[in-house]
Amino acid sequence: MQLPSLTDIEAAAEVVYRHLPPTPQYRWPLLAERLGTTLWLKHENHTPVGAFKIRGGLSYFEHLRRSGALPREVVSATRGNHGQSLGFAARAHGVACTIVVPRGNSPEKNAAMRALGVSLIEHGEDFQDSVEHAQRLAAERGAHRVPSFHPALLDGVATAWWELLRAAPALDVLYVPIGLGSGACAALAAKRALGHPVRIVGVVSAHATTYADSLAAARVVEAPATTRLADGMAVRRADASALALLAQGLDHLVTVTDDEVAEAMRTIYTATHNVAEGAGAAGFAGAMKERNQLRGRVVGTTLSGSNVDAAVLSSLLAGCAVVRQPHPQDKAERVPAMT
Repeated sequence: MQLPSLTDIEAAAEVVYRHLPPTPQYRWPLLAERLGTTLWLKHENHTPVGAFKIRGGLSYFEHLRRSGALPREVVSATRGNHGQSLGFAARAHGVACTIVVPRGNSPEKNAAMRALGVSLIEHGEDFQDSVEHAQRLAAERGAHRVPSFHPALLDGVATAWWELLRAAPALDVLYVPIGLGSGACAALAAKRALGHPVRIVGVVSAHATTYADSLAAARVVEAPATTRLADGMAVRRADASALALLAQGLDHLVTVTDDEVAEAMRTIYTATHNVAEGAGAAGFAGAMKERNQLRGRVVGTTLSGSNVDAAVLSSLLAGCAVVRQPHPQDKAERVPAMT
């Protein structure tokens, strides 16, 4: 798989901007104070679904439309934001949308998808189980299955980083959360398309280490996804295509624990009064973990999503432990993280 070109990204931007304006990027003084250096925060929480994924969904459906292959129904799997993205785009094109989520998924993300007209099915114990069920369901129904990683998704997602890198040409280091990899691969695409010298650092959950382990082994390695906070990063099996692209372009990886993500969520709220979900705050958590190495550098990251359940957020802001219900895989042995 090849990364999107500048032409691809610019064409996707035209599609995205029919539905939403460019999102802002700000230098928040209190965040810079905490990090100890200049920080740009890209606000992908300022989209109609509260997350960057909407860009990919719009781009994907535009590819289907231009090819004359708009289906009657699409089926996919998600932990929430990808599903909202597809629901938003499917509704705009008059296409039925069925989304599979694992049991125990965020109630508020589920409600947001249903509000967009999504037919929601709860199946499986984790995201990978939901992916496999979505594949079977699409085959049974003759529906179009939308993967969570695809070149047409990358075209749209890359528009966010294209905006940031053009707005902040002096960026030295960019911290990007990794779930299934579309965000980080899209950042690599924007960097290459613009010829920007920024170093891109991938941020993975210490409780979902498939990408850290796979990059270290140079092959796909499954690992338990036991994070109880960063559900957007709760991936058990790395995507092989994403892995190949990340191996070529990432500067390095940093792992962050749920406790570090929770602290980043609190810091972002108190410093900016913006709400970040777990995966949405992971980039800042990664930068904070490496802050002693960043003195004098211009740093960027993203608030990639704001869709955190109210009970979780209120508990975290009060300084309490994560309130998410225990996951069936919580007893699984955790794989050591690569730092």
